[in-house]
Amino acid sequence: MNINFKNDEILFLEGKTGIVGIVKVAYDNKMLFIATQDNEEIVQFLESDDIIAVSNFKKDKRAIRSQAYLSREESSPLVILNKDHPSTKRLETVISIGNEVNLNCNIIPGTHPEQNVLCSCDSLSGLKIVKTKTGIKLNKKFDKFTIEKF
Repeated sequence: MNINFKNDEILFLEGKTGIVGIVKVAYDNKMLFIATQDNEEIVQFLESDDIIAVSNFKKDKRAIRSQAYLSREESSPLVILNKDHPSTKRLETVISIGNEVNLNCNIIPGTHPEQNVLCSCDSLSGLKIVKTKTGIKLNKKFDKFTIEKF
């Protein structure tokens, strides 16, 4: 299933207990900086049609918009936490950036440095989101979505 949206729009996939917002990177030659607990920095080079996916368990669209804005417009680095870090229990908004995102409810937020896995609610788990030039492609039909101005 394909869903098209513009660079100045945000797509919301709405589940029963959570929501995922998706925007395009929208800029050429964009770099994503990922800080690890091992005091290292990883640089991921992005294409303008790559996606920024933000998952939130309170269904807070404002939090999703804010995180997407910080990553896209302010180039805010991502911080990867170790699974035993005390803050992982308090994460309500998590993010994944790249050409593909797999939503999964069976992971602990903040413990997957792979940028293609994103913690989500049960009803969104199993969705695979793949970038297209004009939006995204989902691996299965999904009706509960909205597109809004970003």
